[in-house]
Amino acid sequence: MPIVNVKLLEGRSDEQLKNLVTEVTNAVEKTTGANREAIHAVIDEMKKNHYGVDGVRKSEQ
Repeated sequence: MPIVNVKLLEGRSDEQLKNLVTEVTNAVEKTTGANREAIHAVIDEMKKNHYGVDGVRKSEQ
């Protein structure tokens, strides 16, 4: 049972997230041979003020 966890900054539309789940599932199915029904995709959206690069939060850029 493959479980794929994708972390993204918030701001994508519902349609974009739906397409992401579909494409991740397709890629895992193609590359591992796992049954689609067994593939789990988890999306974690982060607030921009909860993520930083080089000491600066993304919300401050």
